[in-house]
Amino acid sequence: MLITGLVLAAIAGAIHVYIFILESVRWTAPATRRIFGVASQADAETMRQLAFNQGFYNLFLAIAALLGGVLVLAGQQTVGVTLALAATAMMLAAALVLVLSDRTKLRAAVTQGAVPLLAVVALGVSLA
Repeated sequence: MLITGLVLAAIAGAIHVYIFILESVRWTAPATRRIFGVASQADAETMRQLAFNQGFYNLFLAIAALLGGVLVLAGQQTVGVTLALAATAMMLAAALVLVLSDRTKLRAAVTQGAVPLLAVVALGVSLA
């Protein structure tokens, strides 16, 4: 289960790198505005700084999840699993906050949180 959990954590990390790109690099692009439901270019410009910051939160979570796997491969299993588990648990918590704050964001929350949920379960089972 450890390898499964780490693979899932890496996939969750990749998803969060993609979210980082959308929020911090491509925020004002029309396709990105459609994904996030931002009505206009002016609205996107107004929200740009917040989205930029939010994107970096996602990047840092991704780095932690990916670094966890690297550390396990380097023989630092306890630290690596702890880091991967913490990162994916925070991704899952953020997805829960998203859906609890706005039920219309269920699809986005599932996209953001399903793989981290599976990673948390797999990593938790590997520790049992």
